[in-house]
Amino acid sequence: GTRAADFILPDARGVLHKLSDFDGTPALLVAFISNRCPFVQLIRSDLAAFARDYEARGLRVIAINSNDTEAHPEESLAAVGREAEAIGYTFPYLKDEAQAVAKAYGAACTPDLFLFDGARKLAYHGQYDDARPGNGRPVTGKDLRAAVDALLANKPVPAQQHPSLECNIKWKPGNEPVYFGH
Repeated sequence: GTRAADFILPDARGVLHKLSDFDGTPALLVAFISNRCPFVQLIRSDLAAFARDYEARGLRVIAINSNDTEAHPEESLAAVGREAEAIGYTFPYLKDEAQAVAKAYGAACTPDLFLFDGARKLAYHGQYDDARPGNGRPVTGKDLRAAVDALLANKPVPAQQHPSLECNIKWKPGNEPVYFGH
């Protein structure tokens, strides 16, 4: 039931995006992702297809990269743009250079998925699926798909939500949040 935090963040083309750009849509996924995290690399092509599949049904997706660019140049705004192009993301992939948006959402890892209903109240905060690098399970997005399907059908989202256990967000020195985990 937590409300989505507002933001204004750039994409690699310099276009600023804000939460209100998505007003009127029945569901919004805010996905904190990374270019370098093996967990995101495992699901990124499927996530791109997932977003295309569900857009016609009313889901909008925003991806945000909050990793420290100084320590990890592969997470820069320009690199975010190259990644979006290479993977075929049709949704905005934004850079949270100040890491304030990650803190406002309580994001701790990548991927960290926050699904909001039309009133922008949190309906799901959990894993994409149970695939992990090296565990041999197929990438299906089954957990997130079940939540989105329920939300779009005006049914209760599954109560059992498995947290993402992935790469930690790479915080700037001294910028680490005071919360730990989910």
